[in-house]
Formats: sequence, C-alpha cells, structure tokens
Amino acid sequence: QVQLVESGGGLVQPGGSLRLSCVGSRGLFGVNAMGWYRQATGKQREFVANITTGDNTNYADSVKGRFTISTDGAKNAVSLQMNSLKPEDTAVYYCNADIGKAHFNYWGQGTQVTVSS
Repeated sequence: QVQLVESGGGLVQPGGSLRLSCVGSRGLFGVNAMGWYRQATGKQREFVANITTGDNTNYADSVKGRFTISTDGAKNAVSLQMNSLKPEDTAVYYCNADIGKAHFNYWGQGTQVTVSS
C-alpha cells in the first residue's frame, strides 16, 4: 500500500514563505509524476504543480514564479517551496503520486497552509 506522508504546513503572513515536503513511507516504484494539489474551503481541489520522471515541471498559472517543486533523484519524495505567499494561497495542500502503467493516483492526508496577517 502506497502511503504519502506530508509535512511543513502552518500559518504565515502575506509575503512569507513555507516549504512543504512529502515522502513515500515505504519507497515508491513506477512513479510517473509527483505533485501537489490544494483545496480551499468551499472550493474544488485544484492542481498546483507537478514534476515528471523526465524532471519536467508544470505549474498552475496562479503560482508560477512563486512556487518551486523539486524531488529527490529516486522520485520517492517531493517538496514545494512557496514564496511570496498570498491570502488566496490558503488551503489544504495534498501530495499526489501518479504511479504505474494504469496511472493510479495516491494522496497524502493533507496539510493546512494559512496565509493571514
């Protein structure tokens, strides 16, 4: 069973930074991509960023230039460096792993990010 464990959320003032981390608890194999999604209260879950096996990165327009995704060489862990945070970045952030030929999606438990003064 794939388990993704997240850490790094919290409360930060506008303009501040946070770094989220996610690691596969038992090692991950056959990873196509790892990434982050977020869900604000009363809204649907939305894509934030991902990184593929070829180290290609993709970002939502709303976070381009502010967020940076990175992974370890084995694609067993993924991090999201979030800079210049805005109140509209407030959400629960979920780690995602796309694994195998069938592209199964696995999710972490979520970590709260709150941007407020």
